Amino acid sequence: MKRLIIVLLLTVTIALNSFAQKKLTWHTDMDKAYEIATKENKPLLLFFTGSDWCGWCIKLQNEVLKTADFEKWAKDNVILVELDFPKRKALDKKLQIQNRQMQQMFQVRGYPSIHFAKPEKTVEGKKSLSKLGDTGYVRGGAKKWLEVANNIVNN
Repeated sequence: MKRLIIVLLLTVTIALNSFAQKKLTWHTDMDKAYEIATKENKPLLLFFTGSDWCGWCIKLQNEVLKTADFEKWAKDNVILVELDFPKRKALDKKLQIQNRQMQQMFQVRGYPSIHFAKPEKTVEGKKSLSKLGDTGYVRGGAKKWLEVANNIVNN
């Protein structure tokens, strides 16, 4: 009987941990993210990062982007896109080209840089992005960062 109770407790614990660990989806394919954002009528959050070398990017990730507050906010408000510029890991050539094009389009000069954009289609049916605003690292953790993000997304 003790074994049965222990097995049941372990099973429940594992199930709860699996549920709790369901993380946000960070898209890397702009076309896919664009389509999802259009379908769900949400703006894109474009995170320009140097994931394996940028100290401020890592700090932003740890203090904001990996928090429960951000996770809840993001699920309700945006479609997440990571546009990475790593130094030690290799990205697929197609992804490198896409990320550089986005970097030029949004005139990103430093990292981390987060831009918010609304997907739109032109009269000719071409894809377009309407810039809503941008931010980077904000002192004060997730609460302060989310205040800035809400001001951008809600205006």
